[in-house]
Amino acid sequence: MPSIQSYLIHPLLRVFIKRKLSRVMDPMAARASLNNPLPPPKGVRFAPEMIGGVPGEWVESDKSGGTLLYLHGGGYFAGSPVTHRAITGALALQGFRVFCPDYRLAPEHPFPAAVDDALAVYRAVLGLVPAGRLALGGDSAGGGLALALLLAARAAGLLMPACALLFSPWTDLACTGSSVVSNARRESMLYGPRLLEGGALYLNGADAKNPLASPLYGDLAGLPPLLIQAGAPEVLRDDSTRLAERARAAGVPVAFSLWQNMPHAWQIYQAFLPEARTALREAGEFARAHLASAPAGA
Repeated sequence: MPSIQSYLIHPLLRVFIKRKLSRVMDPMAARASLNNPLPPPKGVRFAPEMIGGVPGEWVESDKSGGTLLYLHGGGYFAGSPVTHRAITGALALQGFRVFCPDYRLAPEHPFPAAVDDALAVYRAVLGLVPAGRLALGGDSAGGGLALALLLAARAAGLLMPACALLFSPWTDLACTGSSVVSNARRESMLYGPRLLEGGALYLNGADAKNPLASPLYGDLAGLPPLLIQAGAPEVLRDDSTRLAERARAAGVPVAFSLWQNMPHAWQIYQAFLPEARTALREAGEFARAHLASAPAGA
């Protein structure tokens, strides 16, 4: 049963995020409305580093475990490692050494800049960590970018990571999912009619169904096990449900869960929402299981 906190967070998101996103026309103003970081959990450390020519930060705690490359959300035009410390810090407390790159954003750097940066970081991290001891993760646009990275890495002949954790991933910039319309009122964070505009800002004329922009349309065969979490009221719900269906049809192991009364990328509200802490714990358990099962030396 959804928590009391889950009923409280929706009106707050409608007032402080959705209303702003529905009214602003300038991408810089929209970026500013999203770039308000939540406080990270206690007991984690942040250290800046340049990896693969891309700046970012390591997030660590005293607990030891595997390595996680995490790609932040923000619609490809907002967000940073700092805005997502609530998630990366919570994952670090579960024992992961997390690297979150500060990949380039639109409109200054449109598609495929984010994919190029993610691939450069992934190549470099593979020089530090065996693929079988590496997990990949991301939320919203970062979840879609994580999938695009997997497609780009496979095309480049690189080894796949042990698994990928996808929180409310944006997998279809063409916005063809029925939930974009059916959940328009239920959604408390994203303003559905602006999704195509945001996608166009990133695409800069590229095909919205290019698999490196919208991995839902890619060949998913050979990808590592995926954990996908989505909220039932989200306008992007069908980006996750269709991804789960197509990945399974391609032979990819998928752990998919649809959470009742959860806002978009609710995992970032782990300090307030018990469901966020539960979702992150389940994601951590999934990743640890696949890291532990990776062949020695992989």
